[in-house]
Amino acid sequence: MSQTNVQFAVAAHIMAALGVNHGEALRSTVLAMSVNADASFVRRVISKLAKAGLVTTTRGKNGACALSRPPAEITLLDIYRASEAPESFSVHRYPVSESCLVSRNIKGCMESILCQAQHAFEQGLAEQSLASVVERVRDGS
Repeated sequence: MSQTNVQFAVAAHIMAALGVNHGEALRSTVLAMSVNADASFVRRVISKLAKAGLVTTTRGKNGACALSRPPAEITLLDIYRASEAPESFSVHRYPVSESCLVSRNIKGCMESILCQAQHAFEQGLAEQSLASVVERVRDGS
């Protein structure tokens, strides 16, 4: 059974919280409470967002983070890429059974289909700004 990767979802949650509070720096403990996740995990995600230039951080006793630019200038694709989440679609890695026509050919068939699906997924994210997410959060939708 494969495990669900929540890197992107948590990164989007953090960015939405920062977007709702745009102009205000938030501590990782506050963000961890919002996500309802371990603060060290949230800090690792924040580190990726900072490395991508989406947030600024300050360290120390009063350390916090804030958006590095307005929510309208950040896309969900920016957040997805910063989160370093694995691709949403991939071909399985089970060995090929040479005696089976499907097993011998399915990976090649599916790779181009899944590549197109990943591209469409990323294009959809590119068309959505953090500002639109913040608006939906505020509206409760």
